[in-house]
Amino acid sequence: MLIATTHKNTDFDGLASVIAATILYPGCIGVVPKMTNKNVERFLSTHKTAFNLILPNEVRYDEVTKLIVVDTDQWQRLDRMDKLAGKESLEIDLWDHHMMAGSDIQASWSCKERIGSTVTLFAREMQKRGIQLTPLDSTVLLIGLYEDTGHLSFPGTTADDARAAAYLLDNKADLNVAGFFLNPPYEENQKEILFEMMKRTEKRTIFGHSIGFNHVTLDKKVPNLATVVNMYRKIVNVDALFVIFTSDDRHSIIGRSGVESIDIGQILGLFGGGGHSGAGSATVKDSEMSADTIFEKIITALAANSSESIHIADIMSFPVISVAPETPMREVQALMTSNKIRGLMVTEGDNILGIIVLWDLKKVKKDIQWDSPVKAFMARNILSIGPGDSPSAAARIMIENDVGHLPVVQDDKMIGIVTRTDILTYYYDLLPD
Repeated sequence: MLIATTHKNTDFDGLASVIAATILYPGCIGVVPKMTNKNVERFLSTHKTAFNLILPNEVRYDEVTKLIVVDTDQWQRLDRMDKLAGKESLEIDLWDHHMMAGSDIQASWSCKERIGSTVTLFAREMQKRGIQLTPLDSTVLLIGLYEDTGHLSFPGTTADDARAAAYLLDNKADLNVAGFFLNPPYEENQKEILFEMMKRTEKRTIFGHSIGFNHVTLDKKVPNLATVVNMYRKIVNVDALFVIFTSDDRHSIIGRSGVESIDIGQILGLFGGGGHSGAGSATVKDSEMSADTIFEKIITALAANSSESIHIADIMSFPVISVAPETPMREVQALMTSNKIRGLMVTEGDNILGIIVLWDLKKVKKDIQWDSPVKAFMARNILSIGPGDSPSAAARIMIENDVGHLPVVQDDKMIGIVTRTDILTYYYDLLPD
């Protein structure tokens, strides 16, 4: 007997990957955990009979000769597969896009790659073999791919994910059906939870990233909380978000990230959970850890695991060319031209008074104004950044405030300057036109 299965609390990437395995492996039967996400449950209620799927209690474990594990690499996350964990001569194939510590499934063969979704790995192999999918198969695979990549918008999305989506669309995947299951209507209690969270969000800045935290105590079961958290992160506008939902004696942690340097799956793996860089979840018993302790561990992990090793001090320009506030605009223009720079700081001693940029020179309408002091044309509300901050923090300040220059300040002294050009060069190795 050949079976394929995935993690408990199954999402669409897990379900779609199980279905993909039944297509790629002749004779394979898909085993779907009893606990699934609400949108997966809705899908299975109308589509289950269209696929070769059974529940864990229907498996004849003594007859299983090969196990295909998808979208996880840990025994504890599988539903009632412990009978197979120590079975001798069991052949195991593993397909997973999570690259986290804690893997304990010893696979005979594996396809593990840091990519947007596990579905992408299957779709790539199917395309290589020239497999033609039915519109239904293509649609469920596309739902899985879109869910785990945020419709190809999450930071962990790769070109292979986009190619896989194109392959599935070529095989008649239905975007209307995909949209229905990916964007289910909100129920009244979901709206109540969302509004309650919006009233009290704790925000912290860690390594230049804005992180949101919230703790909600539930007095009744609320379906599809992951969808609510997705919407919540967009509303509160943070780089990453962690919400603890406490019910009975358990804490359910749901995390979401919109930046590549914060890996949600890696952080929630510390609590026995999982996911990928953009999304993840975990469950912890209240007797093992309080909600406050969970948040403390998350904050510690964020501080310790910041993947952005480059700091502003590494890319800033120094020394900074500056002028006194009484400097004539004619001299300011000459300095910019001779030094091929687009901005000058206006200082008096160690004090930053303002900044004059190339665009400000257009304010000079009459020839006599070129003899006016720079203080008459400079911008006075100056934002700054520290040398230990990250380039992403600088980029966010520039975008949110529409500025192109940030003085780098340490101990109330300007030690350098970082420009939009520096940020573009760091991220893309490109210079603006």
